[in-house]
Amino acid sequence: MSVRSAILVLALIISSSAFAQTATENQVVGTWRMMSATIDPGGQNIAAYGENPNGLLVFTPDMHFVEVLTDADVPRFVSNARGEGTDDENRMAMSRSIGFFGTYTVDERGEFSGNRVEGATFPNWVGSVRTRNDLRLIVEDDRMTEQFRRPEGTEIRIEWQRVK
Repeated sequence: MSVRSAILVLALIISSSAFAQTATENQVVGTWRMMSATIDPGGQNIAAYGENPNGLLVFTPDMHFVEVLTDADVPRFVSNARGEGTDDENRMAMSRSIGFFGTYTVDERGEFSGNRVEGATFPNWVGSVRTRNDLRLIVEDDRMTEQFRRPEGTEIRIEWQRVK
């Protein structure tokens, strides 16, 4: 083996090792299923997405995320057409679900450090940036706790389980 070939092999080993280390440092990367969600206005623990919360949160290795949260018990629309719900049907669907996506960051320890919302079913969130002051994600093994504080102070807590 020539010196040039040896250097190339060594460079590939080092770069793939560095990539593997970086990928494993990101604690949130992967797919997460919502296990529970509570909202705490004024000291109450209310089921944020009903008794049967249903949701997924996906963090990609290229630093994008998508989160969809729903209440599995929201009644179907009588019309069976998304754009033809009654006022009550639309209100219920909107208030008991949300979907949004964007980019996220992790710190040098691989812990979640913030996100930027690029699109959302709630238009007021588009363009918003959240840091650890607003949103905390704490990973312990295959469980993750999300703690979010709304601007008026209401706290939301979501428990996630990593999908294998």
